[in-house]
Amino acid sequence: MAARSQDLGDARWDDVRIFLAVHRHGSLGQAGARLGLDTSTMSRRLTALEAALGARLFDRTREGLVPTRIAELVLPAAEAMEAAHRRLARDASGAEADAEGVVRLSVAPGEADVFVVPALVRLRARHPRIRIELDASARVVDLTRHEADVALRSVRPEGADLVVTKLGSARWVAAASRQLVKDSGRVASWDAVPWIAWDRDLASLPAARWLARHAPGADIALRTSFFLSQLTAAENGLGALLVPEPYMNARALAPLQFAGALEASAAEWPSDDLWLVGHRALRDVPRVAAVWNFLIEELRPLA
Repeated sequence: MAARSQDLGDARWDDVRIFLAVHRHGSLGQAGARLGLDTSTMSRRLTALEAALGARLFDRTREGLVPTRIAELVLPAAEAMEAAHRRLARDASGAEADAEGVVRLSVAPGEADVFVVPALVRLRARHPRIRIELDASARVVDLTRHEADVALRSVRPEGADLVVTKLGSARWVAAASRQLVKDSGRVASWDAVPWIAWDRDLASLPAARWLARHAPGADIALRTSFFLSQLTAAENGLGALLVPEPYMNARALAPLQFAGALEASAAEWPSDDLWLVGHRALRDVPRVAAVWNFLIEELRPLA
């Protein structure tokens, strides 16, 4: 049977609260323990919600209750209802809402490895009931389809359903290990040092185009599209690379020193923006708001 509505307009808040607990815990028993309700009451309320929606929300399996496709579709609306309910309670009592549950976070591989993953221990200490699901692939997920709750992007996305805030901008610079910088002295030609370059599948990146244009005769010691491998190779002295300044500051790297004749080409180093993106319907959900505010606190000082 198909759901009559995905906005939960016919549903009681008490029943939606039970749906969220079951979705998060995967069983009536654990969800009931969390809410202080017995299993029979949980089952009865969940059945009432399914009747109001005209759809089955969970498949019953040996492993527990597995959300159906309809459950995933109504989840954002349920969480928006939860956020509104908590705002009402918070405004009335002044109490801060608890943040708990899964937050799906989409971050580019380099940002994930260098900045986000090391910070998760601090997020965990502050919000121990938040669980992060991290997509650190290079693919761009669709937040409007709820493929992620929060994302970090270098290009500002467009969409009426999205809320976006700029964390800052960062310039790319030529950098290398401190020993290689010392050994190279003041570089008179970009071809004079070995380089770590992007592989051919990412030759269109601004940093890759800059290197191809200004160091066409350089010794390319390593080509790889894995940014963490580039950073590790550079730290170990394999060659120089173009890298955003926050990454240089976070790793054992230093800027190359270069002659005045290279200033014009250095002025062409690219610059990246960093945007924090979320779905408007989920922005005030406590678990999403907690991660959102934490990322601003952690990443804005770096840009």
